[in-house]
Amino acid sequence: MLRFSKMHGLGNDFVVLDCRSAPFALDVARIRALADRRTGVGFDQLLSVEPARDPSCAYYYGIWNTDGSPSGQCGNGVRCVAAWLHRAGALALGEAVRLESPSGPVTVRLLAAHEVTVDMGEPAFAPARIPFAAAAEADRYAIEVDGATLEIGAVSMGNPHAVVITDTLAADAPAQLGPALSTHARFAEGANAGFAERLDRGRLKLRVHERGAGWTQACGTGACAAMAVLRRRGEVDESVRVELPGGVLRIDWRGPGHTLWMTGPAAFVFEGEWLGML
Repeated sequence: MLRFSKMHGLGNDFVVLDCRSAPFALDVARIRALADRRTGVGFDQLLSVEPARDPSCAYYYGIWNTDGSPSGQCGNGVRCVAAWLHRAGALALGEAVRLESPSGPVTVRLLAAHEVTVDMGEPAFAPARIPFAAAAEADRYAIEVDGATLEIGAVSMGNPHAVVITDTLAADAPAQLGPALSTHARFAEGANAGFAERLDRGRLKLRVHERGAGWTQACGTGACAAMAVLRRRGEVDESVRVELPGGVLRIDWRGPGHTLWMTGPAAFVFEGEWLGML
C-alpha cells in the first residue's frame, strides 16, 4: 500500500507522498496509473517530500506530471508542501524555511495554517535559461502556431512559460492554441501556455495549459510568469491579483534585480492508501 495525502491549491490538485524516510520509488507507469481519475486517485501533479540534497535547505520536493514526466517547479505545489510540513510538525506558523525544488531553492513562510507565501526567485528571461529558441532576448516574440503568427512573452519560473495576452484573440482560440503552444518546437522542453487578460494595472485573468498535465484550475508559476511578463513591459503595478478559474493568487514583484513573491492558499482534501502498486 502507498499512503498519500490529497491536496489542492485553488483547484490545482496534488497527491503528496512522504518520502522522508523511504526513497521515492514510482516509475512512469505507476505515476500514470496513480494519476488516472477513474482507476487511480487523480492529480495534476505528484509531489514527493524527501530529505534535502542541498544542506542549506530543510527538505526537497519532487514534482511529476500526470504523464509521468518530471517538472522543475510548481507554485501551487510548493504551498501545499509547506502546509503539509506544518501539519507534520516540521514547519511552524510564521517560520521562514528554504525548500529545495528540482530547479533550485525557494523560501516559504506559512502565514496561516492554509495560507503560504513563497519567494519564487527572480524570473529568467534569457532564452537559453527558459529554454526558448530566439536570436536575442526580447519582451515580445513572434511565433508560428497552427499556421498563424502569435505574439508571446517567454520566461522561466523554474519551468518554461509562454504568455499570450488575449485582447486580440477570439474567445475560443486558447482551446486550440494551448496544446499547440505547450509542445511548440521552439520550447525545447515544452512550456506552460498562459492566456492572460489585463483587467487593470492590479488585476489579471488567466488560464493555463500545463505541459504534461493539460488545462488546470490554477497554475502558480503561470500566474508568476504572466505578471512578470507584463511587469517587465511596464503594464502592471508591482502587486497584482491574478484571477484563475480556481481562485485568486497575489503576485508581488518590484522588477528586474528582485525576487518575485507568490501568496495563496493550500488545502487538504483527504488521506488514503493506494492499492494499485500490488
